[in-house]
Amino acid sequence: PGEKAKDFKGSIGKLVRFMGQFKAALVLAIIFAIGSAAFNIVGPKVLSQATTELFEGLVAKVGGTGGIDFDAIAGIIAATLVLYLVSAACSFVQGWMMTSVSQRTCYGLRRAIAEKIDRMPVGYFERNSTGDTLSRITNDIDTLRQMIAQSFPQLLISSVTVITILVIMLYYCVWLALVVLA
Repeated sequence: PGEKAKDFKGSIGKLVRFMGQFKAALVLAIIFAIGSAAFNIVGPKVLSQATTELFEGLVAKVGGTGGIDFDAIAGIIAATLVLYLVSAACSFVQGWMMTSVSQRTCYGLRRAIAEKIDRMPVGYFERNSTGDTLSRITNDIDTLRQMIAQSFPQLLISSVTVITILVIMLYYCVWLALVVLA
């Protein structure tokens, strides 16, 4: 295991303030992440209408009162395809924006660290290995970039998905939702 932060909350606070300059991009990324999750969750609900249409058509055909409406099924499948395409587009835009924010954040941090190193006394570099210092800076900033670009959006999408599915479960059957939660 690696070293633990001496002041985790303080470090996160500084990072959030540092990323404050990208507020608009972050808000848009969050909106697109929510949109991606929402369209992904609505897709199966719309697709279930095709199953219902198919079942009702089969029942009508067996009963001799009608048949399967393939045009309606095709329309439902096309609507489902559009939902998934919009979800994929939202996911792409969100990923692109978070990658941009993470790259710009890391660039700013690297620039700030370079300025800090320029101000460090020579004695620091006599006591500490330059390679160790550079390795720590490079690895820590790369880990931070990965967290901003991948972990944060995944956490957001997963949270939105769980909350939305919970709301849908409660909407359809409270008792079944409570059994699943238990």
